[in-house]
Amino acid sequence: MISVPANAEIDTPTYVTLRGEGADAAAFGHTVIDVQPNARATVVLEYAGSATYADNVEFVVGEGAALMVVSLQVWADDAVHLSHHHAKLGKDARLTHTAVTVGGSVVRLAPSVRYAAPGGDAELRGLYFADAGQHLEHRLFVDHAERNCRSRVTYRGALQGEDAHAVWIGDVIIRAQATGTDTYEYNRNLVLTDGTRVDSVPNLEILTGEVLGAGHASASGRLEDQHLFYLMSRGIPLAEAKKLVIRGFFGQLISQIEVPELRDRITAAVEAELA
Repeated sequence: MISVPANAEIDTPTYVTLRGEGADAAAFGHTVIDVQPNARATVVLEYAGSATYADNVEFVVGEGAALMVVSLQVWADDAVHLSHHHAKLGKDARLTHTAVTVGGSVVRLAPSVRYAAPGGDAELRGLYFADAGQHLEHRLFVDHAERNCRSRVTYRGALQGEDAHAVWIGDVIIRAQATGTDTYEYNRNLVLTDGTRVDSVPNLEILTGEVLGAGHASASGRLEDQHLFYLMSRGIPLAEAKKLVIRGFFGQLISQIEVPELRDRITAAVEAELA
């Protein structure tokens, strides 16, 4: 358990690292991160190595508190990982949750947010890159059960190689008492080769007519010819032009990550996938 005292401002990120040494036997974990009222903290979760692993991670964000989370799934090729991230937001609390999944054989990450009082704000971001034979799955649930709360969900993925499979499911419910809700969810996927499969399903259930805004969007497709043509017309070879477009596709999301030293690591991981 990680506990941040009330009114504390922790400038240095707290790292929680789990490294597996073999996927032969299953292992389980449970982590609680408690940010008390008006505190501020950043937590980095990193999963690496070989493992068959299932865990629950709970984020309790108190009144007026702010928590920034970055979850890195950089497993070895044989890893299997099932993880549920449960967040509970107090009055005027803010959560920023970024998931980066580039490793593992089968990875399913399921973040969820529940508002326990009015004024909560959740920003859920994600980046994933599925290679041949990989199954990467992200299932999100945002439960707007309190008034005047906000949520934004933005996930981007890329797929390449035979039987690469990405699944993204975004579920948002606005309950009858959750007036003044402002929510939007967005998923976009780049299909780089034949033989891949992407499933993208945004779901929005609205039980009140008194909302500030509510919407969703999903798009999956190949690199756009005009982008490649623009770069190639300026003397850039096709292979390098593709890399530049993909870097730009992920770049805006990577630039928003609150831990500067992770931005270069994540960019390098994307570069390694492209190589």
